Amino acid sequence: MRLAAMLLAVFVAAAGSAHAAMTLTSADVKDGAVVGKAYVHSLCGGENISPQLAWSGAPAGTKSFVLTVIDIDVKPDDFSHWIVVNLPPSTVSLQRGAIGLKAPAKVVANNFGEMAYGGPCPPRGSGQHHYQFTVWALPSPTVSIAPDERARVVRDALTRIAIDKASFTATYGR
Repeated sequence: MRLAAMLLAVFVAAAGSAHAAMTLTSADVKDGAVVGKAYVHSLCGGENISPQLAWSGAPAGTKSFVLTVIDIDVKPDDFSHWIVVNLPPSTVSLQRGAIGLKAPAKVVANNFGEMAYGGPCPPRGSGQHHYQFTVWALPSPTVSIAPDERARVVRDALTRIAIDKASFTATYGR
């Protein structure tokens, strides 16, 4: 009987410390789908509008969020299309066409050298590229990322410090 009570106590403690998995969704870009022209970079004939994004399920202890959009097919270092840092923990979404974010949130220069969203724009003939949209829950209120930092370096650093993340991947080719 004692063993059963101990196991029950361990189970209850473990269940109490669990949190719902983080999720990231978009009304504009769907996991596994092709990115629509509105969200493609103007250099590739699109409108270069940032898509609407929403997330939920952040763990306790989240002090800020970072949002990244990275082309994971550009080798060897991937390619950043959008990096937003220092989003307050109360933030649960970004609207379509998000610009002029309220401090402390700020956009870091992407690998186009732009301080804004830069939609998909792979080289002609390079096939379908995969664009990974990720929201990272961080245990600190701010993070510093150098402008135009290599996307792989950004992703690796966030992987080391994030307490959770959620992502989906869409494609685009030309």
